[in-house]
Amino acid sequence: MKYKYVALNARNQKKEGAIEAETQAEAINMLREKGLIVQDLVQTSKDSDEPTSIWQMDLGGDIHTKKIQPKKLLMIMSQLGMMMKAGINLSLSMQIMIDSEKDVSMRKILREMNENLYSGFTLSQSMKNFAGFPPIYVSIVEAGEANGRLDEAFEQCALICKKDMALAGKIRGALGYPIFLMILVVVVVIILTVFVLPTFSDVYSSFGGELPGLTKAMMGLSDAIIHYWWLMIAVVVGIVFGFKTLKKTNPDFAMFVAKTSLKIPLIGPIIRQSSLARFCRLMSTLTDAGIPIHRAMGLARDVVPNLFVKEKIQAVLDDVQIGVTIHDAMAKHTVFDPILVSMIRVGEESGMLGDSLHKMADLFENQTDESTQRLTDAMTPIMTVIIGVVVATLVISMILPMFGMYSIIK
Repeated sequence: MKYKYVALNARNQKKEGAIEAETQAEAINMLREKGLIVQDLVQTSKDSDEPTSIWQMDLGGDIHTKKIQPKKLLMIMSQLGMMMKAGINLSLSMQIMIDSEKDVSMRKILREMNENLYSGFTLSQSMKNFAGFPPIYVSIVEAGEANGRLDEAFEQCALICKKDMALAGKIRGALGYPIFLMILVVVVVIILTVFVLPTFSDVYSSFGGELPGLTKAMMGLSDAIIHYWWLMIAVVVGIVFGFKTLKKTNPDFAMFVAKTSLKIPLIGPIIRQSSLARFCRLMSTLTDAGIPIHRAMGLARDVVPNLFVKEKIQAVLDDVQIGVTIHDAMAKHTVFDPILVSMIRVGEESGMLGDSLHKMADLFENQTDESTQRLTDAMTPIMTVIIGVVVATLVISMILPMFGMYSIIK
């Protein structure tokens, strides 16, 4: 492959040219052996914008509003952190990322950011132009630029992304099995009522006689599913759509749902603990990055998903802004555990708030793991019993009329 380069020699003179190498790393090493410090390196032997598969094609849309997937964010932040720690300057690190990026939209984002660097903008200023970079990442990078530790800022962003992905994965895993069992119940009911019951209904009708009430009810359910399945689906879709719309447009209803969700047995503790774990993790990272406590708390508040917990964090922030200590402000609200209040007090008094928040984040993440395991352990027998009751009810409704048919036959 052929690379065009811009480099400085030992006399700090600018040199431009081209070099043949298998990889960018090899090209950089070859130039270093010549006593050149690489400032820019661009592959010229291939049009890097040409998509090589359907997955690399740009499907359109404004790159400034595109969402960047967590896995992609983690990769970008991790790689930038590693390259800068290795002594590669930011511009060259960005260029390496551009050349190795296969997603066309992401490559355009990185290229525009790199062009902004050459125009005199800082990386954090450029990141603000793209909705795909969360404000908390922008603030950490901005703090890294201010204190000259941009490599650590990228590592902190990668850590946040990694922890968020791990926490979300654990919650999805805990809720996935109960949801699977509920879907299984629905499938069993549909199969028995749509395919099995109608067959028995024809047999019972040929013999005449009065059917038991349970059998009549199941027959009615079967007819309803067969003839009005579309209406049932429409009702379910309407309820879900109406719920989401009302939650989005009515703040009072949204707050009611958020508050009520925290009281649901087994599920409520997971929501509260995961929200506090995320808040403590972000607060710890932001304060360690040198971001002022008010700004850090505001950023951490914005990423907490539960509105009720978010409201209480805002109340704490309001008190802190008028001079109240964080632990005293938190003590007013029961959503914050006494141990969290105590640890924050220790952190404030010892000047090690970030360390205290980091330990509490670990604690809440462990509690979330335990709560999700309890949910899974509890839901398994509960859903098994429900499936058994449903199947038994349907089977009994089919067997009961047989006793009546036996009397008629005799």
